[in-house]
Amino acid sequence: MNNQPSTYKWIGIGDLNGFFGLMFDNIAVLSFLAGTLIVVFNFPAEIVYRYMFPGTTFGVLVGDLLYTWMAFRLARKTGNPDVTAMPLGLDTPSTIGIALTVLGPAFIALKQNGFSPQDAAIMTWHIGTATMVMIGIVKVVLSFCGNWIQRVVPRAGLLGSLAGVGVALIGFFPLVDIFSMPVVGTIALGLVLYSAIAGIELPGKIPGVLTAVILGTVLYHGYYLGGFAGIESQAYTVPKLAFHPGLPAPSLGFLEGIVPALKYLPIAVPFGILTIVGGINVTESARVAGDGFDTRKILLTEAVATLIAGICGGVAQSCPYIGHPAYKRMGSRAGYTLLTGIFVGLGGMLGYVSFIVELIPRAVLAPILVFICLEITAQAFVHSPRRHASAVVLAILPTIARLLSIQYENPEIVSTQQLHHLLNKAGSGLPEILVTVALGNGFILTGMLWGAFLAEMIDRRLRNCAIYLFILAVLTFFGIIHSSSLQANVYFPWLLTGLEQQIPYQFTLAYLVLGMMVLLASLTQKDEGPRE
Repeated sequence: MNNQPSTYKWIGIGDLNGFFGLMFDNIAVLSFLAGTLIVVFNFPAEIVYRYMFPGTTFGVLVGDLLYTWMAFRLARKTGNPDVTAMPLGLDTPSTIGIALTVLGPAFIALKQNGFSPQDAAIMTWHIGTATMVMIGIVKVVLSFCGNWIQRVVPRAGLLGSLAGVGVALIGFFPLVDIFSMPVVGTIALGLVLYSAIAGIELPGKIPGVLTAVILGTVLYHGYYLGGFAGIESQAYTVPKLAFHPGLPAPSLGFLEGIVPALKYLPIAVPFGILTIVGGINVTESARVAGDGFDTRKILLTEAVATLIAGICGGVAQSCPYIGHPAYKRMGSRAGYTLLTGIFVGLGGMLGYVSFIVELIPRAVLAPILVFICLEITAQAFVHSPRRHASAVVLAILPTIARLLSIQYENPEIVSTQQLHHLLNKAGSGLPEILVTVALGNGFILTGMLWGAFLAEMIDRRLRNCAIYLFILAVLTFFGIIHSSSLQANVYFPWLLTGLEQQIPYQFTLAYLVLGMMVLLASLTQKDEGPRE
């Protein structure tokens, strides 16, 4: 039965919590992007704020407006007055990854080739926009496969791989930020858990997320200004009330960066593929929460938002956010995505986002990410069949490997010389760190396929199980998953040398042998149907 659009409760008090959660989530990603480029690579801050931010945030504006409209359409179609819009924002792993593996290295290489820092920064910006345009095109093509994948892959694989991202990446790193400033971070975390997880209202129904951010920020600056911080005060500077406005005007400037960007395409494209796989997962997550969005439209929207961002000067891709059920629990509907899109989009253009990025510490933004981590991990177990719990756990493990490999690749933890030695250290088996890197590369896709093959095995669908193992073998052989390269490059394995060549051959053989064993077992195993 279809209801009139006026019956849709599209905005309410819950949308305030949802707005502050989603908005600050985007602000956190922009903070990570700016911090990586400016602090790590000495990138000119003016180029980041005035050139990169406007187009990047404009992509968020376009995507959130479209998702808001889709929520209205779903409410009208189903007659459900409580539809929650799909959240959209900047993808955290790929934003940081592209900053570290594309933008930063490109900037350094250009300076080494004689470019001035300013000219190198502008050219790096063009390389970044060209990368976004190419990723956007790839995502448009792949978006038409979403519904089919969602029908075929067991829920344990879809939600389990997402839970892995939640535990190891979205949850762990922010937890470190929280306890790097224990008093400020834990107070903010406690308020978020109190209001969003426990569902206890603050006096006067004050939005808990907003309270956490405001109180945490005041405590942070008060700690330093009052001389109470047990940290070197020299690291603290009073934020300046300075805006960096810029317009996200469509242009063909990305064409200048197309040729040099091709060098980074094998690194960048997998990030786009990961958001497509993630988009399939989060659409399934929304479906089990009660909002049956069309997977293809969700994926096509994120692809178009990324493409538009690149054309308008953006350097980070948009994607549907993990945590739709969390926003639904807050009581958010469609108002929060509308408000977020407008606030973030205008913030990049008018320049106040850059001021917020410098004002709010990571320890205060991090609890929002921890909240999302808790929700999506719990959901993977609650909404998958109970018998598939082991498959969910298996799907989480590749992301743990990715977490470890990120630490290994940090030169402040393991020097480049020591890492090279460990990657090539001979022993009774393949080097432990090389195996860890390989297990972590392509972690979302690996987790999805691992969870899927075990779920099919549990349900006694052994032929389907074997098919997933054979797919793992093919993807492994070319480095789409389990790449032996630190940069997660795809390759033709016969062109590799040394121990790096052993990964594709030995991992592929392992999957093929296991697949054949399962296929042979299916000839003798009576199909008894899934266990309860």
